[in-house]
Amino acid sequence: MKSLEIPKTDESPHIFLDKTSSQFIFTGRSLPEDVDEVYKPVLNWLDEYKKNPNSLTRAEFRIDYFNTASLKKFIDILFKFKEINESKNSKVEVVWYFNQEDEDTFSAGEDLQDIVGFNFTMSKYS
Repeated sequence: MKSLEIPKTDESPHIFLDKTSSQFIFTGRSLPEDVDEVYKPVLNWLDEYKKNPNSLTRAEFRIDYFNTASLKKFIDILFKFKEINESKNSKVEVVWYFNQEDEDTFSAGEDLQDIVGFNFTMSKYS
């Protein structure tokens, strides 16, 4: 399966999804005008990946700032990871990184866990 890489811009995060290296990384800011343009390829890639996922999938989110439209896409992405986790012989770990001085990002991570019904590892950085 070919990896998916979406370069970071001022409005969108760097996204790197690679089955071979087991890297599933979202970093940067997410406030694109057209969230579908950024996240539709991600959702499509995850649909393909969930047909034959790795035995362990570790997704890392280090999003410094995001808008409401991006948050909705994160929910969609996290539901896909939850589906993979619930499939046979596959475990998913989600790590939600937050700046120790940014209560909003921490709270968003907790809210996302509640919405999706899937526990994350909350990891702070300075």
